[in-house]
Amino acid sequence: MAEWTADELSKVGSAEKLKLASMRPDGTLRPYITMWVVRAGDDLYVRSAYGPDNPWYVRAKASGAGRIRAGGIERDVHFAEADAASYAAVDAAYHAKYDRYGPRIVGTVTGPDAAPLTIRLVPRDA
Repeated sequence: MAEWTADELSKVGSAEKLKLASMRPDGTLRPYITMWVVRAGDDLYVRSAYGPDNPWYVRAKASGAGRIRAGGIERDVHFAEADAASYAAVDAAYHAKYDRYGPRIVGTVTGPDAAPLTIRLVPRDA
């Protein structure tokens, strides 16, 4: 399985926003949507704001694969289940990176309701 390089982790992890496109059943990409991304350790994560019915989240979970763009990096990825042991570190990363936007918006991607909606971005070979 492919791994993130140190450069990719740094650039994507420090990017303010990430563009994510999930893959359709025919292998084409859906339009990119913009969201926050965080780095916790040597992994990159995104979370569904506003619950499990958020359309991008539903599509990403169904497809399991797509592409991301952030920090000058473009990479094909798998959308993997995040280990529950990572939830606290992901919460902390969101707070450290985005708390300046205020608790109302950061609260949509942190805490016990958002934690199970964590997707780990896993690089994949083309």
